[in-house]
Amino acid sequence: MSALTATEAALVHLSAALASRDAISLDGALRRALAEAEGDAVEEVVLQSYLFLGYPAALNAFARWRALSGRPAGVETEPSASWAERGEAVCRAVYAGQYEGLRTNIGALHPDMERWMVVEGYGKVLGRPGLPLVMRELCIVALLAVQDVPRQLYSHLRGSLNVGASAAQVAGTLAEALPLCSAEARARAEETWAAVQGRSKGKI
Repeated sequence: MSALTATEAALVHLSAALASRDAISLDGALRRALAEAEGDAVEEVVLQSYLFLGYPAALNAFARWRALSGRPAGVETEPSASWAERGEAVCRAVYAGQYEGLRTNIGALHPDMERWMVVEGYGKVLGRPGLPLVMRELCIVALLAVQDVPRQLYSHLRGSLNVGASAAQVAGTLAEALPLCSAEARARAEETWAAVQGRSKGKI
């Protein structure tokens, strides 16, 4: 039996379906989320997906969600003044002891990417109220597994554990996501999770 609740399973499955870019899978996932989860939580999952999938995918998902749910759009109320400070705190929670190295490494690629990661990614989006950080991280894990990006998946598998997810919750998340992966992506996701588990036990 999965360690995820029905609501959690529906949300991580939705995140995986968003990454699959398959209209039938997304439609089914949105219908499941409509039945199992609060509408605000569903919208947070779709909102955060734009960081990883881009605006077109998020906009199309929202269009379908509005049609299925009949929910009107809410009112934007998030001020920008606290994004930098909040982003630093959230990013540090996710990356723990790797935080300073992460910022250095991203800054070496491009300084604006480092700033955007903290202010926009973790401050504006992932630090928003409306969905617990643990749930956000599990949804990111599902999405990255389907996208087949092992390096980023490794970071967020560890990040989900860093912010309080159990290994059983992570395994349940992957169980929801892997059926939407290609065979190659599934194998790499399983290998990546095994590596994270090994590291957490001091084996690697």
